[in-house]
Amino acid sequence: MPISLTTLGYLGAFVLIAVAARQLSRLVLKVNLPLITGMLITGILAGPFLFKMISPDGVEKIRFVEDISLAFIAFAAGSELYLKELTRRLRSIAWNTFGQLVVTFLISSVAIYFLADFLPFMSELPNATRAAVAIMGATIFVARSPSSAIAVINEMRAKGAFTSTALGVTVVKDVLVIILFAICISVSQTLVSGKDFEASFMGLLLVELVVSFGLGLLLGKTMAFILSRKLHERAKSVILLLLGWGIFIGSHYLEGWSTAMYGHAFHMEPLLICILGSFYVTNYTRYRPDLHRVVEELGPLIYTAFFTFIGISLSLEILLQVYAVALVFFLIRLVGMAAGAYVGASLAGDPPLYRKIGFMPYVTQAGVGLGLAADIASSFPGWGPQLATILISVIVLNQIVGPPLFKWSIRKAGEDHSRAAVPEFDGIRDAIIFGLEDQSIALARSLMQHGWEVKLATRKPEADWAGYAEEIQIVQFDEINLDLLERLEARKSEAMVMMLSDRENYRLSELVYEQIGTRDIIVRLNDRSWFDRFTKLDVRVVDPSTALVSLMDHVVRSPQATAMLLGQEVDQDTMDVEVLNPDLHGVYLRDLRLPADVLVLSVSRGGHSLISHGYTRLRRGDVVTLLGSFESLQRVSLRFDG
Repeated sequence: MPISLTTLGYLGAFVLIAVAARQLSRLVLKVNLPLITGMLITGILAGPFLFKMISPDGVEKIRFVEDISLAFIAFAAGSELYLKELTRRLRSIAWNTFGQLVVTFLISSVAIYFLADFLPFMSELPNATRAAVAIMGATIFVARSPSSAIAVINEMRAKGAFTSTALGVTVVKDVLVIILFAICISVSQTLVSGKDFEASFMGLLLVELVVSFGLGLLLGKTMAFILSRKLHERAKSVILLLLGWGIFIGSHYLEGWSTAMYGHAFHMEPLLICILGSFYVTNYTRYRPDLHRVVEELGPLIYTAFFTFIGISLSLEILLQVYAVALVFFLIRLVGMAAGAYVGASLAGDPPLYRKIGFMPYVTQAGVGLGLAADIASSFPGWGPQLATILISVIVLNQIVGPPLFKWSIRKAGEDHSRAAVPEFDGIRDAIIFGLEDQSIALARSLMQHGWEVKLATRKPEADWAGYAEEIQIVQFDEINLDLLERLEARKSEAMVMMLSDRENYRLSELVYEQIGTRDIIVRLNDRSWFDRFTKLDVRVVDPSTALVSLMDHVVRSPQATAMLLGQEVDQDTMDVEVLNPDLHGVYLRDLRLPADVLVLSVSRGGHSLISHGYTRLRRGDVVTLLGSFESLQRVSLRFDG
């Protein structure tokens, strides 16, 4: 499919909007909303119906962004269906899927049917057509969004029985919804036409499903072959994205060709094919870790693109036109899902809390629901567009309400493992070092010479460290838990250094990340296989096997700067200071009036280094790296602390 210069222009505009959405979405975290909600809101604001930063024609021309994203999201969803991990939750997943699929479908279809007299577009329809409208609407109601589920779970690092069940039900239900939709659309066409039900409809459906499952298996084998090649990780990622996009292109082409040739669309569901392909790689090949690396690397980029695009493409005009009916449908769906969750959780024997909040993970809808609504509009020209308009409006509401509900339910279930807030600075630089050895003692002494308050924690008995107790505060511990961190007054610390085994360091890093929020966690690595796990916790990793080589390289290339870094220059040192003084917010670097022997080396903001100069304005929270004499640096640091 050739891409014109006009399309490239629209794509460039979308990229700028998506970058802005990624940055602005962080603002919603302050009010405990998920990142994807911020992306949706940014997309809605930038879309054709508000600020008009991109036109409706532009949205259609870059529709392939949605297809590529959905292919990746299907890969991510399938990769989460690892049977060995889900075995313990199979009963719960099965019964909750039954509740969300069967109970919600029945309640919703009955409610829509008996409300027909109060709905303008249904009031004049015959009973058979009303039944068709009811079952098609109910089918869309049970559709869910794996993309938003995975995005919220990744954002919160959620894990546990509730999260595992929610994700399993979401993915399994999406596969079953596609099958249910195919059955219901055939039944509805029969009801509307007034003809007797033909077995050929079911035969064609069976053929479509068999072909989709076969293509899913073929895709899985192809993905395994790509992952087995000695290619760069990014090259594999690009090839997999193009492969997934090819599935969507092929499905659209086959549907159009079969309609033109035979008067009936032969439909292969690309989402189902991609989920099955990823499921095969995850469970029946040895390339599950490789697929996970691709998913983790591309995830943030794809989710930003997808949810920003969804926000841009949502039609607020439609929502305003049918908001009353859409609100009724929204409430019907919510009641049906709550009932389904209660029934499913009860049959599964899940805890009482799960019965109350079990519907919350399934409220959000996205690509699958929108795609099925579009199919309804094209399949039933009489009332289909009106029903699709209402259903799309319901999906808009679910996109806005669903992610915060899911996030709240994860917290209520006690499975939130996101980062704790960084503690307020108390005016004293505190550090905690875990592990007692020559290096940790030397580090503690060095930090104390630079004005830090240091505590050292060790498992070793008092006899091993009694000689150091007079100069360093040492705490002995037996178990790594939250009580230990509270005993060490960890919430006051600005830095933690971990020099234990990798397993112990990781346990500590998780606790600090989730419960304490210390800004700087430094870990001495023992085994490279732990590197990725630490970096996901925003840990600064020091690998002894490469650190010495890197240091020698800097000594050769920049001996003067390295000497300063190592503290080898007489009466000179470097220091990182955080801008906490509100009086310095907005001040130019050139106006700081620093001592003559102090230089600003760099400014870091939000984890990113700025190209700083005299006209760089400071902001509260910036980290400024200074070079100067010990005495002057101490004076400057007091001024920055405010």
